[in-house]
Amino acid sequence: MKIGVFLPGQVPEEIPASARYAEEAGLESVWATDQLVASGPILDSTVALATAAAVTERITIGYGVLLLALRRVAAAAKQISSLQLVSGGRLAVGVGTGNPAHGDTGWRAAGTSLAGRGRRTDEALRVLPALVTGQRTVLDDGLEVALAPGSPMPPVLVGGNGERAWRRAAEFGDGWISIASTPGDVAAGLATLGDLAAKHGRPVPRATVVAPALDGSPARAAEQLAAYADAGTERVILAPGDDWRAGHDFAAEVRAALGSPA
Repeated sequence: MKIGVFLPGQVPEEIPASARYAEEAGLESVWATDQLVASGPILDSTVALATAAAVTERITIGYGVLLLALRRVAAAAKQISSLQLVSGGRLAVGVGTGNPAHGDTGWRAAGTSLAGRGRRTDEALRVLPALVTGQRTVLDDGLEVALAPGSPMPPVLVGGNGERAWRRAAEFGDGWISIASTPGDVAAGLATLGDLAAKHGRPVPRATVVAPALDGSPARAAEQLAAYADAGTERVILAPGDDWRAGHDFAAEVRAALGSPA
């Protein structure tokens, strides 16, 4: 079981310390949320991840999750390939369509719309690997472009707890990100994903669970995560709360109790 944590994106000056602390604690990954306008202040996800990459050597850095439909796909691909290169190949790209609870202000400010974001996400995912790896790619307006330097394509993890997200993960994802799911939810989702992925001739995406409901005791939380592992979960990402150090410490204690490798 891989255990990751979210970076404190609301407190920019804490990003370096949080990333280093997570790596030193033996955690597997650190993640940044993505939104232009949210319910509170939030740091740009790419800047947060670049900062985390600059002060660490081993730990995976991940978008959790990148709103591809909020930006032009070529610009997103440039950021992804650059992060992959400067981090030494440590990037994971979570992709989602956004929580409608944040409203449409950020989408309108970016010159796009909340409506149709699922379709635009699918269109972006179709061309993203070619753009990231530096291949000549035809965009939706007919323009042919190649980005340089290209990079190895990082794994793509598609987020969402519904049929459309499962179809997207089966077609485009190396992984599936589920939010606050139970072990039973994970097992059922993976069964559905297996059927959908087979239609595309692809392997079943691996499961990551964000913010699982865990007991406050590390030993008991480790027992709960063992049930997630039995259901097919590859990774969990824990939210640190107001005190990220305490959150990272808890995650490390759970990892030790579970016997998970870094």
